[in-house]
Amino acid sequence: MLDRYAIAIIRWPLKQAAVQLTKWRVKPDTVTLSGFLIGLLAVPALALQIYWLALVFIIINRLFDGLDGALAREQGLTDAGGFLDITLAFIFYAAIPFGFALADPANNAIFGAACLITAATRVWAGYQTLRTLNTPSS
Repeated sequence: MLDRYAIAIIRWPLKQAAVQLTKWRVKPDTVTLSGFLIGLLAVPALALQIYWLALVFIIINRLFDGLDGALAREQGLTDAGGFLDITLAFIFYAAIPFGFALADPANNAIFGAACLITAATRVWAGYQTLRTLNTPSS
């Protein structure tokens, strides 16, 4: 949601970081997976109602999400990398409401469940689209 505004501000620093990470032979998928795992640390922080810590993990996740894209553009985009990125993003997007649901199940469980269903549907639709694009025509 706010990514398009933030990216305008951080595009140049991300590009510089991507150039340096390329020199160090860091792969975009490594950044994607690292950012995803760091982002998932927000779930227990949310469940324990340590909201400031959850926010730190979420911000780091979003920065890594921008960085993996910059790194992929620097090194070359791949379908597999794009699929990994979007799949883990949707799982992350579902995990955050789940963390809020764990923090206060009585008030947040239905919203959390709806977000999980939405994320699962989007991942499935993305997979079906990718599978269709990679199926040879007869």
